[in-house]
Amino acid sequence: MMTDAVYAEAKKEYERWLFCPDMDAEMKARLEEMRDDRDAILSCFASPMQFGTAGLRSTMDVGISHMNVYTVAQTTQGLASFIRASGSDNASRGVAVCYDSRNRSRLFAETAAGVLAFNGIPVYFFEGIRPTPELSFAILHYGCIAGINVTASHNPKEYNGYKVYWDDGAQLPPEHASKVSEAVAAIDLFSVKCMPLEEGVRSGLIRIIGAETDEAYLKAVLGCSLADEKTLQEADGLHILYTPLHGTGYRLIPECLKRIGVSNLQTVDEQMIPDGDFPTVASPNPENPGCFELAVRKAEREQIPCRLILASDPDADRIGMAVRCRDGKFKTLNGNQIGALLIEYIIRMRKETDNLPANGCAIKSLVSSNLFDAVCDAEGVEHIKVLTGFKYIGEKIKQWAETGEHTFLFGFEESQGYLSAGYARDKDAVAGCMLAVEMACWHARNGRSVEDALESLDARYGFYREFTLNKAISGLNPMETMRGIMTSLRKEPPADIAGTPVESAMDYLHDETGLPKADVLYYTLSGGDAVIVRPSGTEPKIKAYILVKGESEQDANDKIGRYKAAMEQIFG
Repeated sequence: MMTDAVYAEAKKEYERWLFCPDMDAEMKARLEEMRDDRDAILSCFASPMQFGTAGLRSTMDVGISHMNVYTVAQTTQGLASFIRASGSDNASRGVAVCYDSRNRSRLFAETAAGVLAFNGIPVYFFEGIRPTPELSFAILHYGCIAGINVTASHNPKEYNGYKVYWDDGAQLPPEHASKVSEAVAAIDLFSVKCMPLEEGVRSGLIRIIGAETDEAYLKAVLGCSLADEKTLQEADGLHILYTPLHGTGYRLIPECLKRIGVSNLQTVDEQMIPDGDFPTVASPNPENPGCFELAVRKAEREQIPCRLILASDPDADRIGMAVRCRDGKFKTLNGNQIGALLIEYIIRMRKETDNLPANGCAIKSLVSSNLFDAVCDAEGVEHIKVLTGFKYIGEKIKQWAETGEHTFLFGFEESQGYLSAGYARDKDAVAGCMLAVEMACWHARNGRSVEDALESLDARYGFYREFTLNKAISGLNPMETMRGIMTSLRKEPPADIAGTPVESAMDYLHDETGLPKADVLYYTLSGGDAVIVRPSGTEPKIKAYILVKGESEQDANDKIGRYKAAMEQIFG
């Protein structure tokens, strides 16, 4: 049987790890523990992690299928080999290395830095945890050839990850990722050499960076501020609460808000402590309303007249927002609502201050709300859409900076990532929180709450609503299962979804779309609604993004319910 053959290969690799003479005691004990556990051996040794444009992401455990010092070292050696092969002077430009608050992130970051240093590649190593966007900024600031960030973003505590960025400050493009993957596959992970951090520092190959980089980064973020002093005085009346959810935003986000004039910011003390176990939340994802429970309880317990709660995820590249409504309860906003509010604020404020470039252009990802398009159209601002993944927004920023074709105004993804300038090429929760505060202050200055602003969007543009269906895929090879689902949909595309005819089906892998090839199917339905299907790039999930416009909120929600049920049936 194929399963027996797969197990035989997995067992062979397992034994290679088990009898490795240099295996550390903790990993050795874990290997001994699974000696007779067929499922555990298959889970850890049947197939290696796939290095893609999102890098690596998996649970932390022994074996080729998980995040550990050996897989991190092997991947870094593959990156080092690619850097040396990419150009004669590229290695000398160095690599910036950053990490978040997750368990073992520092260890993995030191491992990556040590491998690079052993290869003679200079390293800019952050002294402590930092937001992902600051890594992107540091690559541009120091002129690095690449960057590495050890983070698993908003995933549960068992996960960690390894993101690679190129010299434009954006994550690796697909062609580079493919070459790194090829290089990694040719390396025996037990043969990789690593220089200790202290030795690297003494030799000058590893430079520790920190406060001076923070200052340069904050200066760039503050350069995105649009509100005047009078508008920002409204912040006092908002009584803003902030939580970093035990992550890297704990220091720079409060500092940024302080510098724009927020004098009475309050924080959720229990969640201001960086902690890779994320003890106060089930999952540190600001998309989840549960992340705001402690903040809401603090506001109620201490009778804080809070109007706005902000949260950032562990690597501080995405924000969450909750606002107090007329009934006194807090409403959690989704990424599309925040994106629409921010683009409206940015355009209107730039118009107020006569600071809207004639060639200004805004960017959204393919699966984000069409409300964004409606706001831009009404305000006379050009807008485009790109594939999912902030690197595609980063590519446009780089292109426009070189050609002058457009001035970048704002980019967003529905997963609550935002950026409004080219100082970085990844989403930024530090700047996102700053702009969210300015937006709320601007509405307050004009006698509106954020709830009022949301209702105004509905009244002006229609009831745009969205839903993302995540279908988890299990089994030994979930990626293969996802490919099978996508292949089936291509062979037999649906004629209708929940009785609504499919007017057009765009295959971004095989059709000419004007965008890079991607495993995405975009169904436009009669009446303008849309369903977009794509496999996740980081997790064993297949996703259906449902975008609708209704005549009322109930009409929009009814449509979502019907399309959701239909897609669940299609996915099986």
